[in-house]
Amino acid sequence: MSEMKEMLLEVVEKMLKDKVEKEDVDVLEQGQWGEDLWRLLEENGMINIAVPEDQDGAGGDKEDLFAVYQLIGKYAAPIPFVEHTLANVLLNEVGEVAQQTLTTLHIASNVEATLPFVPWARHAEQVVVVTPEKLIVYPLADARVKETTNIASEPRDTVEVTTAPTVEVALDNATYKQLMKLITAATLIKTSGAIDKAFDLTVRFSKEREQFGRPIHRFQLVQQHLALMAGEQAIMNVAAENILATLEALETNDIGYARLRLEDANRVIAASAHQVHAAIGVTDEHSLNQYTRRIWSWRDELVKADYWKKELVQEVLASTTDIWTALTASKQTQNV
Repeated sequence: MSEMKEMLLEVVEKMLKDKVEKEDVDVLEQGQWGEDLWRLLEENGMINIAVPEDQDGAGGDKEDLFAVYQLIGKYAAPIPFVEHTLANVLLNEVGEVAQQTLTTLHIASNVEATLPFVPWARHAEQVVVVTPEKLIVYPLADARVKETTNIASEPRDTVEVTTAPTVEVALDNATYKQLMKLITAATLIKTSGAIDKAFDLTVRFSKEREQFGRPIHRFQLVQQHLALMAGEQAIMNVAAENILATLEALETNDIGYARLRLEDANRVIAASAHQVHAAIGVTDEHSLNQYTRRIWSWRDELVKADYWKKELVQEVLASTTDIWTALTASKQTQNV
């Protein structure tokens, strides 16, 4: 980690610690969002971390920005930080200027007037839509928005577009795949933050909760759950670190394999965390469910596992190498 990035993460985490408590995340249940936190990040230039300086941004790189995504997941920040900043990353990838007003992101199979499940659309002023053929920016000022949420109570709205796009860029196959990798990487990294927090809450609870006169973390069954969670957390943290280290290049499909592995991690982390917490983990009084509901929700949003299953199978089938060798070869072997 560079010194600059370390300082950036320290500043952002301090803001999140000061501004995001359980009750701040709970405001989503009442249809509100973290406007004060958004303004704080905006005033301190954090919204424009990866926007070029000639576009009034901070001029940071994608690695700086994506490292912050892990903190957004760790604190369940009730703001569209990932969606807005990632939309601007995609715009810059195709040579377009970043949007300064609140922007969200949507993936579609083709260009349509009705966009389902658009994150934070009710608060956004435009949406970046990515299809296999085009990247389009639609203004939302006059759009018809039907408000719905995911199971984590985050806004996921149905949008009926009523005006022409302000940006429309044709995508070739290589560029589309690059955008899918970036969107997948963002999901992986923010989910790894939520996994970290779910694991930390579970370890803490197991040490504080007593049964039969001793902390429950001393019981073998609880230890088994904690060990399973620790393994999955370590795997996803390593995956996130590897993705951050290679984010500028994205030359391999490691992101795809990590996305498939995330399916197992989500299942184990959520199930084991709730097994250890028992009924209290799903109550309004406890924050565990704020993270497990996000883990479940994010799993099924944007670039899903099915996309990567198809991509990776096609890659293996197109290879002249024996399938088993292709799946098990190290990077050093592949580069020989």
